[in-house]
Amino acid sequence: MTKTAKIIVLDANILLRAVLGIRTFSLISEHTDKILFCTPEVCYGEVAFHIPNIVRKRQINPLQEQEAVATLNDLKQLVTEIGEDIYGGFRQEALNRIRERDEKDWSIVALALAFGCPIWTEDQDFFGTGIATWRTKNIEIFFNE
Repeated sequence: MTKTAKIIVLDANILLRAVLGIRTFSLISEHTDKILFCTPEVCYGEVAFHIPNIVRKRQINPLQEQEAVATLNDLKQLVTEIGEDIYGGFRQEALNRIRERDEKDWSIVALALAFGCPIWTEDQDFFGTGIATWRTKNIEIFFNE
């Protein structure tokens, strides 16, 4: 990877879109030369936990489930897992900001606070936290700023 100009935190729902779709994975892989994509380590666990349920719900064949797990592993080469030791000091501030919405997302808010960067999400729970949020439909604006 060449010198990174920007950082963005990915919510678990973006990781899931990257694993189960094509466009989001492509967007990430096409911009790793100028964007550092990162996520709290707990988000990868959340995605891995939900893949089998989504596969069953969508009645996807078992081979596609294996492909999804392989894609998740490929994604780990593009989106850096960040441990709580980096963002844990922002836990209380993050909880204060996200508490009324969804406390379990505190790590995403804390990581964005630690790095002073925006969040890429489809979850409206991050709106109003004082942190810039981007959605997939307009993320390329962020990439090209």
